[in-house]
Amino acid sequence: MPQSSEPTYYSLLGLHPWASVIDIRRAYRQLSKLYHPDTTDLPTAIATPKFQQINEAYATLSHPERRLSYDLKIGYSRFGVIQPPPDLNHPVSHSHDWSKSAYLDASDRPLSSGEIFALFMLVLTFVGCLLLAVAIGLTRGEAAIHSHLLQPTTSVQQQITYMSQLITHPIIKN
Repeated sequence: MPQSSEPTYYSLLGLHPWASVIDIRRAYRQLSKLYHPDTTDLPTAIATPKFQQINEAYATLSHPERRLSYDLKIGYSRFGVIQPPPDLNHPVSHSHDWSKSAYLDASDRPLSSGEIFALFMLVLTFVGCLLLAVAIGLTRGEAAIHSHLLQPTTSVQQQITYMSQLITHPIIKN
């Protein structure tokens, strides 16, 4: 990424460019509580510009098209290029827990409640169909087995008589 004197929106929110939408929202909420002029202990002259910067960063990064154009502007690309972190050759000043970021792309997101309900209904329908198929198979299969056992077909009857004749009267060949 190009180095400039002005911090990026990601650094304002304390995030890396591959942060998910959830991470961006979480960081914005924490920082807005900290710097909002009505809820902070900081002087208004300090809190207001910082809060405006955080709002501008969140407005850009939370919108997918604006975020993509901003990423291109700062030289970050999430398509097919692995970007080294900007502080690769610098000593670590603070550690960041990257395990909180479960999504690598801004288009990844958790399922909504409606999507979860639709998946639940699909699974429920699938299980119901399986149970219905097993029940039909058991009732019809049991009836089919009983009818075949009670009334053997003519070919089965012929095979049984032939085998019984072989057992009782063995054929001796010279």
